Amino acid sequence: MTSVVVDGVELPETLIAQEIQNHPSRSAAEARSAAAHALAIRALLIHRGQQLDLKPEPEVDALGREETFEEALARTVLEVELSVTTPDHAECLRLYESQPDKFRTPALTEASHILLDVAADDPADEAAAKALASELIAQLRDNRARFVDLAKAHSVCPSGATAGGSLGQLRPGDLVREVETVLAKLAPGEVASEPVRSRFGWHVLRLDRRIEGRQLPFDLVEDRIRLHLESRAWTAAATRYVADLAAEARAQGVAVSLCEDGRIREGSLTLGEILEPAMAGARIEPWLRAVDPEFLQQVTTAAEAANLPLVEFVQDTVATFLAEASDEDWTKLISAARGGADPALAGLAALLRQKVAPNKPRFTIIRRA
Repeated sequence: MTSVVVDGVELPETLIAQEIQNHPSRSAAEARSAAAHALAIRALLIHRGQQLDLKPEPEVDALGREETFEEALARTVLEVELSVTTPDHAECLRLYESQPDKFRTPALTEASHILLDVAADDPADEAAAKALASELIAQLRDNRARFVDLAKAHSVCPSGATAGGSLGQLRPGDLVREVETVLAKLAPGEVASEPVRSRFGWHVLRLDRRIEGRQLPFDLVEDRIRLHLESRAWTAAATRYVADLAAEARAQGVAVSLCEDGRIREGSLTLGEILEPAMAGARIEPWLRAVDPEFLQQVTTAAEAANLPLVEFVQDTVATFLAEASDEDWTKLISAARGGADPALAGLAALLRQKVAPNKPRFTIIRRA
């Protein structure tokens, strides 16, 4: 099984490939990274829930979908471990007064149009529709009251026959950008001086009325502000909590392993334990003497050259790796240790080999004629 390490969690590549579909991104690399981090966070939360011996009750959403036990466990960990203070009246008021534009009703526009259809890929029809739109605008310059009659006679929009071209009250975003841009420049009662082209055809536009947004009273929005602040504080607290879990896992090495079937188990390479002097002295020296005495002599010689006892030399090697290793370094170490009867000792041996006998750079010799 091919696996990688992310935030102190060993993840099978097969699960990352399955998770990618839930993380649409600008590139495949970004999607893969997001999927791997999501799986790592979920594994850390589930592992923490197991440590706390939580017994969650799966919830059912509005569509009748029930959480899996693992989803419920991850959610419950955050509910149990996080504590967020409910914002008081003064805090809500400060936000209201500092960002008044966020608490206004949207501006409304009342407008009318005459829509002239255009046959697809027909330059002649395109020109004829634009010419007719220009002619209608010229007629309206002489008599704006004719707008209703002209809309009923020429507009292909249902509003022409039913409402004389009136589109009613409109919020920002209700109309296509080209039409909204022109209406924003008109005064109430004014007809646009030029026809406007959109994907629907040619428009003759008239602004009927503009209703500016109004400030909402604080009492009306206080509960909404409180919910927003509490949600923001909870998100920040959850982000910090997960970051702390990941930092703790990375400090141990590979603290958690996610199996292909979704189960969580203790990590296979928790090198942090070997930092204990008793652990290092009691395990690494006899192990190396049994499996590779020649390499043990190389390590001993390197320790003497560094003027350190063997145990301290091993500890220094591990501590440096733990402080500096990236997820990619851990992934390589797992590959080096895979198959060993004791993965932690096999991983440690790989670290010592890098320090005592690092790979020599390879050179290509080019023979010149």
